[in-house]
Amino acid sequence: MSKKILIVDDHPFFREGLKTIISRDDTFVVIGEAGNAREALLLAQKLKPDITLIDISLPDTSGIELIKEILRLVPKTTIIVVSMHSKIYYIKEAIQAGARGYVIKDSATDILLQALEAVSRGQYFLDSSLSEELAGQLLHSFGQDKDIIDSKYSALTSRQQEIIRFLAQGLTAKQISGRLNLSPKTIENHRHNILHKLHLHNTVELIQYAARIGLIEMDFLK
Repeated sequence: MSKKILIVDDHPFFREGLKTIISRDDTFVVIGEAGNAREALLLAQKLKPDITLIDISLPDTSGIELIKEILRLVPKTTIIVVSMHSKIYYIKEAIQAGARGYVIKDSATDILLQALEAVSRGQYFLDSSLSEELAGQLLHSFGQDKDIIDSKYSALTSRQQEIIRFLAQGLTAKQISGRLNLSPKTIENHRHNILHKLHLHNTVELIQYAARIGLIEMDFLK
């Protein structure tokens, strides 16, 4: 019997590309697709996929939080992250949240089926395009306690961690409020508390901090 797959990515063309790749192997079949976390949660509960492919950057929440929610609701599904992010922070967070595989989007054409086969056998799969140095850091970090890279960051609530990612990308309180269905005032309150907990003074310092711990690419600051 074919393994049932749910695809979660906010880019329709990329979802089509993933479906084309998966169609090459009749061991797997795509049974649903979602463009945001809300749709993904509804479909995951309804369809009970064997494997769920998730992007980290979603319009309404972080893919990391979505991994946790899907596994809470459908614990038997296996998660593979398919993302443009290759920073160690994102990969470590994804695995700690419960993902069994991590594929960089640029590599998906070549290795997605390998990843699907590996997690189907109960194995972890890490994109081979990652540098040996990065892979070594990951292997080392997986052997440690599940600590976030920065202790001050780990002191934030999950909601604050979600909001800091949006703030670090340059989104305004109004834009973030639309994505999270919260009022702009609530977002501003969270921003104030985040700055206080991290001992930062303004959003510029917050963005610099986010780059240091790997939440955003350094190129974003140029």
